Amino acid sequence: MQPRRQNWFEEWRLAGALTLVLAGLCIWIAAMRQFEVEGVRMVIRFTARSSLLFFCLAFAASALARLWPAAGTRWLQRNRRYLGVTFAASHGIHAVAIACFAVMSPLLFMEATSPASFIFGGIGYAFIIAMAATSFDRSAAAIGPRAWRILHTSGIYYLWFQFMVSFGMRIPQMPNYAWFLLPLLAVMAFRIAAVVQSRRMRTRGIAARAG
Repeated sequence: MQPRRQNWFEEWRLAGALTLVLAGLCIWIAAMRQFEVEGVRMVIRFTARSSLLFFCLAFAASALARLWPAAGTRWLQRNRRYLGVTFAASHGIHAVAIACFAVMSPLLFMEATSPASFIFGGIGYAFIIAMAATSFDRSAAAIGPRAWRILHTSGIYYLWFQFMVSFGMRIPQMPNYAWFLLPLLAVMAFRIAAVVQSRRMRTRGIAARAG
């Protein structure tokens, strides 16, 4: 069950405010280069990083609350759905910027992309759209808890893998991209640690009842 909101600035208000801030920043970034190709490419790079941030927060929220229960981690757990929606909004802006890049400079766009990026990126966006569409109570109830769990679990792990590949492929040309892999590896480690902790607690509980 989703924990109840504790203050005004949570849930959909949080997602809406963060999305407006992201949109404003993207317009400002593009305006710095007179909305030309380089400005659009800066927006693409910025939204790739903002998407990574919100993805990692949503991905690790439950694990962090389980491993280190505190006000901050409980806030993340309460709002993980809305951080996920913000991630979807960020990646939606990312897609718009990519489309603008393709229209404004088709040759540069083709040089910067490949058929594989269209295929795997398309699958990623299909997951993002489906997950965002089922982030509402009514749509989640319509598909049922089992289908919802399968969709969101498979989607979030696919997106984690896609982030790893997307940033990892750039490391040979731009070694600083290795830094972007660290939060991805960290959030995966948190999730694994939380699963291990839950299993240990379950095993101890069974042993205590048996004793």
